Formats: sequence, structure tokens, C-alpha cells
Amino acid sequence: MQRITLRELEGIMRQYVWEGDWQSFEAAPDLAFDALGYDSLAQLETHTRIRREYGVVIPEADLERVLTPRNLVDFVNARIPAA
Repeated sequence: MQRITLRELEGIMRQYVWEGDWQSFEAAPDLAFDALGYDSLAQLETHTRIRREYGVVIPEADLERVLTPRNLVDFVNARIPAA
């Protein structure tokens, strides 16, 4: 399965926020999602889509490990099932 990139993650997340309420995180991948304008609902919807498209579940116990775009991309890519 293909790895996720910051650009792909941003494309997914943009679908779950109001236009103008988000800020690109490709230039600031270590800022927290809430600081970038992504609320908990947008993050939950994103986690659901990642599970569907990449086969990676983000357990509740690991949520504190995925607070930034880079954290989430690294977390998902480390758990993508081998082809």
C-alpha cells in the first residue's frame, strides 16, 4: 500500500473544515492541528478516512502521539500494511 504524504493528508483534512478556516501545514508540519485550524471533529473524520484508505487504525491511547501533521504522517506510514 502507498505511503501517505503531508500533501495527501492536507487534501484529506481540507474536506472536513470550512474553506478559509484552515491553514496549509506543509510549511509548518510541526504545529498542532488545532493551531492550524483543524478541530477534533476534522481530526476524527480524518482518522476514519485513513483507516478506510490506508488500513491504519489510530487507537485512542495513541492520540497524544499524533498532535501534528508530521506526527500523523509518521504514525500512519510506520503502520501501513506491507503489500
